[in-house]
Amino acid sequence: MPNIVFILADNLGWGELGCYGGGALRGAPTPRIDQLASEGLRFLNFNVESDCVPTRSALMTGRHPIRTGALQSVPAGLPQGLIPWEITLAQLISRRGYATACYGKWHLGDREGRYPKDRGFDEWYGIPRTTNESMFTSSPGFDPDVVPLPYVMAGVKGEPAKSVHIYDLEARRRIDSELAARTIDFMQRQTRAGQPFFAYVPLTHLHYPTLPHPDFAGKTGAGDFADSMHEMDFRVGQILDAIDALGIRNDTIVIFGSDNGPEFRRPWRGSAGVWRGTYHTAMEGALRVPFMIRWPGRIKPGGVTNEIIHITDMYPTLARIAGAAVPTDRPIDGVDQLDFFFGKQEKSNREGFVYYIKQELRAAKWRNWKMHIVWEPEPNAGPNHLETPWIFNLIQDPKEETDVGTENSWVRGPLRKMIHAFEQSLKAHPPIPPGAPDDFIPASNRAMS
Repeated sequence: MPNIVFILADNLGWGELGCYGGGALRGAPTPRIDQLASEGLRFLNFNVESDCVPTRSALMTGRHPIRTGALQSVPAGLPQGLIPWEITLAQLISRRGYATACYGKWHLGDREGRYPKDRGFDEWYGIPRTTNESMFTSSPGFDPDVVPLPYVMAGVKGEPAKSVHIYDLEARRRIDSELAARTIDFMQRQTRAGQPFFAYVPLTHLHYPTLPHPDFAGKTGAGDFADSMHEMDFRVGQILDAIDALGIRNDTIVIFGSDNGPEFRRPWRGSAGVWRGTYHTAMEGALRVPFMIRWPGRIKPGGVTNEIIHITDMYPTLARIAGAAVPTDRPIDGVDQLDFFFGKQEKSNREGFVYYIKQELRAAKWRNWKMHIVWEPEPNAGPNHLETPWIFNLIQDPKEETDVGTENSWVRGPLRKMIHAFEQSLKAHPPIPPGAPDDFIPASNRAMS
């Protein structure tokens, strides 16, 4: 039973890291993450959902967020997150005897019953929602009587969660250092106890406000964003060094990726590199993110692949690694990719996927083709619902600039079949509505009981 360390950056675009063409070009080399990529398998076509909440829900459930109702970021005090009926990746892994911990941004529920410590994690330290809340207390006119104060929180399985301190701009600068330190402490404790562990580390960098720890402020000479990227690379390096110091490198899977494409708001706007777009769109710059996995002796180092992988695939893949069975009473959109990761087969076990933003189908990808049903290359630019969907060849046209649907109309067939199959699945298994109460059971499962 190998250990699993899953580090998830926040709003890290394709074009930021050195191993994806950024690094020094973005003001900060990323040697530790680049080295990690070279030691395992690096993905060129790893796809996620539209933004923070839907991607995290897809990772934790193996299901597209249109099914789970975890569609978007919701302010404190309103219903949000995953209902208890969903079975998280942490729950599957915990049942196999793993020690589990979440250090970082959760964003899948902010009240008792829905915190990480209630959803399969033995320990949790971090923020229940998102990092832009760290600006609240510095905003003119902020009224804590009408908006709850944001807190860094901590929780242990079986006990109520506790508020540790206010999540303000000073805390925002320091939190990733705390997440790395707690991750290292957790790994040390479990290694001493001879316990296999799953450490989920959803960092806060590079989400806005993108502010570095004081120790890194001014280090690059290229501004806060570059300083923060420099810090992020250092934090990953701290965790990797701790794994080596514990002598568990060969027994530990390390995964690093991002939850979505880059930020679109200035002055924090990031880069998607060769791709066009940011998160909150259906462009490749939103879908494709940096992603890599290292498992010495099992995954060949130096591998690079352009095969389509989706964030939902990590659910059944990691479940199989842990020896856990995925639920059979609900649709699981992820597919097991372990044999592909091991190099036992040349092709991914998926050819495409559908892409929703909230409850609206926006696009679909299949092989090297992309079909847009709704065209909105920039967030809030006024979506254009296309009478005739546009089709792009992503190899020939990575910026998605030239519709080739007329001369390649045959592509509509497999794309439409894939969309139709998914829509039929939604009819057979109606989605969980956003904000559903804890005792909600999907209609299809009520009929089975």
